[in-house]
Amino acid sequence: MSWKKTLFISIGILVIAIGVIALIFSTEPTAEQAGATRATPMLVDVIDVEKGDYRPTIQAMGTVRPSQEVNLSPRVSGEVESLSDAFTPGGYIEKGEQLLQIDSSDYRNTLEQRKSELRQARADLNIEMGRQDVARQDYQLFADTLSEENKSLVLREPQLESARSIVESAQAAVDQAQLDLDRTTIEAPFNAHILTRNVNVGSQVSTNETLGHLVGLDNYWIEATVPVSKLRWITIPEGNEQNGTEVRVRNRTAWPPDTYREGSLFRLIGTLEDQTRMARVLVRVPDPQAYKTDDPDVPRLMLGSFVEVHIPADELEDVVRLNRDYVRDDDTVWVMDDGELNIRDVGVVFRDARYAYIKSGLSGGDQIVTTNLSTVSDGAPLRLEGAGDTASDTSSTSQ
Repeated sequence: MSWKKTLFISIGILVIAIGVIALIFSTEPTAEQAGATRATPMLVDVIDVEKGDYRPTIQAMGTVRPSQEVNLSPRVSGEVESLSDAFTPGGYIEKGEQLLQIDSSDYRNTLEQRKSELRQARADLNIEMGRQDVARQDYQLFADTLSEENKSLVLREPQLESARSIVESAQAAVDQAQLDLDRTTIEAPFNAHILTRNVNVGSQVSTNETLGHLVGLDNYWIEATVPVSKLRWITIPEGNEQNGTEVRVRNRTAWPPDTYREGSLFRLIGTLEDQTRMARVLVRVPDPQAYKTDDPDVPRLMLGSFVEVHIPADELEDVVRLNRDYVRDDDTVWVMDDGELNIRDVGVVFRDARYAYIKSGLSGGDQIVTTNLSTVSDGAPLRLEGAGDTASDTSSTSQ
């Protein structure tokens, strides 16, 4: 094909394309604006604001720990002769109740021997006291010729002191033997819950051996962590005060819903928690094992369990309590004011798990917008369910 023929064909295709495009534009309908446009207010829900005095609740997490704990060890050695039925893992025992008995035969024999030595020492002292009378008679014969040193020897004062010291030593030996005998009976040092027992009847025990692990039954502690910023809202006992703020303890994983135990805020620990850098407080819960109650529905606290602690904060006066979901970004609140959206900055003084407590920026009677809006701008028109439209109609002429 020659180049002339190719050129003619290309020109023809171009002319046809131009013609088609011109035909499309010449037959396109003209757009016209007709009728009127209407700016429709956004439909919202609102709640009315009320000011009042509220006591927020600080929710903290904590670990249950014993307030009293001991690894029980004997103070004398010997063979375990008997065990109390209560001295078993999971058992309960009261203060002074016998846990086990170590064979006391050797200690009884030692006590009798020491008592015999004491009697002999007292007899020797009595003999020496008789010799003192003779010594005083001798002294009266030579009183004018004796020096002070010889006077002491004539009156047998060293022999008397020696006899008295032997009696005192013998008495101390009797007391020690009696003490060792008493220690063959192992008693509970406090009202206790038995966690472990490491011996049985026939076991040979020594003074460096652990008999069992006991924890106090009267109280448990809960070591809870609280943000440092919220400490100023909590009343903690000072000095030797024992009664603190009443708190509630919940274990959502182990206890039925709405079940809780009551305790009291006890102490502030003087160091921060290593990882979270939060303050640590102690909560004291009495009768944690529900040992002293006949109510079967009272839940028991388990050592080492992770629980919720609800601590009432100090009362906040003349504040607005608002659901935290209604406090928007940068501590702002959406208020419906004369049918328009008003975005207000508010002063939040406290937040708990559910509410924000607002001191400034809101007044009684304000209507808070609770609806989440996709488009937010100050002054946007709003309306309530069932209310008439408040927006004006605007129209334009047809073109």
